Amino acid sequence: MNEQQMLLADSAGKCFESLGAKTAFAEGWRQVEALGLNLLLIAEANGGFGGSWDDALIVLRLAGANALALPVAEAILAASLAPAGTQGFGSIATKTSGSLRGGVFSGGLIGVPWGRHADYVVAAIDGALVLLGKPEAVAEAKNLADEPRDRLTYEHAPVTALAAAPLLELAALARTGQMAGAIGAALQRSVTYVNERQQFGRPLAKFQAVQQTLASFAAEAAAADCAAQSAAQAMQRGHASFEIACAKLRANMAAGIATATAHQMHGAIGFTLEYDLHPLTRRLWSWRSEYGNDHFWALRLGDGIAARGAANFWSDLTASEVV
Repeated sequence: MNEQQMLLADSAGKCFESLGAKTAFAEGWRQVEALGLNLLLIAEANGGFGGSWDDALIVLRLAGANALALPVAEAILAASLAPAGTQGFGSIATKTSGSLRGGVFSGGLIGVPWGRHADYVVAAIDGALVLLGKPEAVAEAKNLADEPRDRLTYEHAPVTALAAAPLLELAALARTGQMAGAIGAALQRSVTYVNERQQFGRPLAKFQAVQQTLASFAAEAAAADCAAQSAAQAMQRGHASFEIACAKLRANMAAGIATATAHQMHGAIGFTLEYDLHPLTRRLWSWRSEYGNDHFWALRLGDGIAARGAANFWSDLTASEVV
């Protein structure tokens, strides 16, 4: 990291650590906005941070590592895609029902993160990217980690057309960064616990079986982190469909192994409300299904490779243009 990124990591890390997994939205969001983190990908000329996807990944990993109960990822994406000067908290919607005709939308936005608090929503509807204001109705819901995933209903609502952008891919990339951070934090907690917990007169970490299991856990954490970094760097270069598909799929796979291993290492204490492991693992279980589950991204990768044919596989792979 360069000096600016180190300052960013220090500021975001301290903020997220103080907020954690139980902060109230209004209080926590004021602190995030005060740091300008939601403006991370907006150009300085438009009043933003002027950051890169490498910068965004630093913040997203820290949000995941601290099980932050705030929609930092969605807000960063929404602000970067909305027209310059758009005010308030924005979220995103990749799943919709209804119709978009003549610049007017009637229908629902499904599973909108913190949609109940959103001043605007950037949504992918019928192949178009649009901006919507506050809805007529909100049906509140939550994912497994108790994070708001609301359904917003609109009736003849005017929309603002936005420049085309692959919203689902961008959301998957952001979520992959959070997953990498959460997996790394779960690993660190597991290592600390087995070094402190004793059985048969010595720390659990001294048992070879535990060491081997943790080594596999560490490999999965490294794979998820490397995949996220690779996708972020590719996105900064301008085209990252293949890298994002690979990264989200790899992080999804790592999440399954990481959560199972973390709870195996901790035993019953890992599930207790007072202990700080389950906020990480419940988020990983939820995030694994959001913005494309294992089947979705595996199918997209496979379809792209099959369509191009075996003869083009290696050249496409090295050119990162498979999808």
